[in-house]
Order: sequence, then structure tokens, then C-alpha cells
Amino acid sequence: MNPGLPAVPIPTTVVGSYPAVAGRGLRSLLDPMKAAVRNAVADQRAAGIDIISDGQVRADMVTSFASKLPGITGQEVTGKVMPTSFGITVHDTAYACTQHPFVKGILTGPSTLAYGLQLRTRQYRSRDELVPDIALALAHEARELERAGVCMVQVDEPIFSTGAADLDTGHEGIRIIAESTSLPVVLHACGSISAIADSLISMPVDVLDLEFSKNPENLEVMGKSDLKGKKIGIGCIDSTTDTIEQVSEIERVVRRGAELFGPDRILADPDCGLRMRQRVAAREKLTRMVEAVKNVRKDL
Repeated sequence: MNPGLPAVPIPTTVVGSYPAVAGRGLRSLLDPMKAAVRNAVADQRAAGIDIISDGQVRADMVTSFASKLPGITGQEVTGKVMPTSFGITVHDTAYACTQHPFVKGILTGPSTLAYGLQLRTRQYRSRDELVPDIALALAHEARELERAGVCMVQVDEPIFSTGAADLDTGHEGIRIIAESTSLPVVLHACGSISAIADSLISMPVDVLDLEFSKNPENLEVMGKSDLKGKKIGIGCIDSTTDTIEQVSEIERVVRRGAELFGPDRILADPDCGLRMRQRVAAREKLTRMVEAVKNVRKDL
């Protein structure tokens, strides 16, 4: 049964990835990353995060899916891309669901995957033709994650802000995934979104999760827009550095988000994944984010 969402204003969450600290010793021989998953889950819970992830510790965002999808060999598309017969991320995510009531399932978006691969087959004349088949494979993954007990599904599309991908094709890929699940769907996009704000708002998702710490101008861009009922994930921690923000810095971003969109329409999380950060820095950043959000909640 779907657990719903936390009944608190401004739920705290993560974009997904967390520092991967592999296990050591005999117990880790078969699966050295099992300990990394457990560490990531434990750190998020200890920090007080409302909606956690499995940590995405096993590989980078492209490899973690591309290495498992039929039709892809290494970084090359060699045939028709098909769904797997199993859930790629389900095992680790299911573990997280046993440890915490609210867990998000995370998918690397079909456009980002398509542009991270080389075409080595006549099956696809362009990446735009590849995107829908990847989306269908990811739709299968989304259904498996829903069965595993996640409370929402997030689709990561950092390619959208670069100008490299066709956003109409990207829209179709997101639609295929969103229609496959009854859960709230989040679209995460990185970087400055001033040139693509309207396209993002048109995407068939429930939440737009964006960078507002590193790109504060995004707040004002979205604040002037008709969000068409969407909620906003407020990226309020710089994920590009191990420097740990002051609670007051984080609080300032969250308060501005609450002013622009309303406290009932926002979530708080880092700008992006924390995979490249030191574990101690990642944990402290999350801890301070939770403290900042608690301070904002007191004034609601």
C-alpha cells in the first residue's frame, strides 16, 4: 500500500545520491556496496530527513541503468532497448522501505540516458527515437518501485538545462513514465532554468525539483510563473562543495521559497545529488538543512 506523503509542512528530502562507502572484510566480499546502501540510509535517517532514498551508491546515474537494460552494451546502444525482467533499483530501495516510512524511488531520465550513450545500431536513427523506448523500460521500473512501497517516483533530467536535448521529446518520455504509476512524480532538473521554465512547467509531473542554492535566480523565475498546481522542490544546499552552509543560509532560501509558493507547496532538499561529497560533509549538510526547515516551520 502506498504510504502517502509525510504530514508535515515543507517535507525534507534528498535528490538521491549519497557518498558510496563500500564495506570491507569477509562479509562484504559478495556485495561490497551493501554496506554503502545501509550507511546512506542510516545517515539520512540520523539527519532527520522525511523522505529518504536508497543512496544510489552502486554506480553513476547513467551506468546504474544502462548496464542492466537489454539492448545496451557498456555505453553503446546495440539493439532495441527493452525493459528488464526485474527491478534494477528495487532491491536497495526495498531495503530503505524497511527502515523508513517514506522513501522515494529514483530514475535517471530517458533523455539523460539517451544522451549518455552512443548509437551503434540501425534500430534508432537518432536519440530522439531512442527516448520513448528507454521511457517504456523506465515505466516498468517505476511500477516495480511502486510495488516495493515507495511514496513517490523522481525522474532526473540534468540534460534538460543544457540545451542538448529536444524538450518535446523529453516531454513524451516523462509522460510515458508518469502515466505508468499512481504515485506523485517528481522531475529534477539541474542548473539555470530561465530558458526552459515554461517547458518544465508543462511537463506532466506533480513536483518540479530545482537548484535554488547555486542558482538563486531560479527562485524568482519560478516565482513569476504560473506553476499550474505543481509543487516545488527547493534545492537549498550547494551539492558542488564540501563546504557546510550555515543554518541561517539554508533557512533564507527555504523562507523565500515559502514566501513565493506557500509552505504547503514546497519540499526542501539539496540542489543535486551528494555522491561526490565526503560522507561527513554530506551528513552534516543534511542535518543542517533539517534544522533550517524546523526553524521555518516554527513560524508558520
